[in-house]
Amino acid sequence: MEAREDVDAAPESWRVVSRAELYAEGWTWRRIDQAIARGWLCRARRDAYLSGEVDARTRAAAEVGGQLTCVSELARRGVFVLDANRLHVRLHPRRGRRRPVHSRARVHWSGDGSRITANAPLVEAVVDAVRCQGPVEAIASLDSALHRRLIGEEDLADIFRMLPRRYGVLRGLIDRSAEAGGESIMRVLLRKMGCRVECQVHISGVGRVDLLVDGWLIVECDSEAHHSSWAQQKEDRRRDQAAAALGYVTYRPIAEDIFWHRDRVVAAVRGLRGSAATARRR
Repeated sequence: MEAREDVDAAPESWRVVSRAELYAEGWTWRRIDQAIARGWLCRARRDAYLSGEVDARTRAAAEVGGQLTCVSELARRGVFVLDANRLHVRLHPRRGRRRPVHSRARVHWSGDGSRITANAPLVEAVVDAVRCQGPVEAIASLDSALHRRLIGEEDLADIFRMLPRRYGVLRGLIDRSAEAGGESIMRVLLRKMGCRVECQVHISGVGRVDLLVDGWLIVECDSEAHHSSWAQQKEDRRRDQAAAALGYVTYRPIAEDIFWHRDRVVAAVRGLRGSAATARRR
């Protein structure tokens, strides 16, 4: 399972049209059949057509008469989600039961049944994702959607109005400055430990760092995609060296541990803080 944080822009939504609507737009049955044969048009289900460019997951949702939603829709939009392997589909409680849904799909029973798009509106997909994920992962997704400017403050207010009141505590933990999901998760973990955390701090002679903890510990949340080359690793080590010359300690947890082995990350930070406390006592 891999965290998802795509960078390519996706269409806001794919429109679902009937054959009658295609005829009204000037299509003929022959043209429709030719478009399907050439991959320009796809038939999702009876009397429901989509552009041939539609992604596989949106098409799968349309095939069962639903909309792609929750983490599946967020991942399609480039928003960070920790696990997008399972298909999340929104179905109307009555209309959706007419078609079989894959056993591995996560069904969200909601809506009024009058859907003309194959993708849930972003705000509604975020609401589904907040309810479906754990609190830490939900905060990371909200950070990402805000940072990518896919939602604004008004949208955020709508999201929390649509959520049960108990989710309101999450709002004060959101930080739109977070540039990656791993950084968001790490920030929440550190604050749960009682650390004082500053995000995206510029240090003269070093540059901008992801997180500055308690004023002396730099935490850089590295990903394989952006730190795998030797040239990048040399640059990172020189930054760490410059930081050390100024009295800072740098810790670089890898994304895999932040996502799936958080106990290791927390233990490492506790060890560093404990060593610093011991040194101060001496």
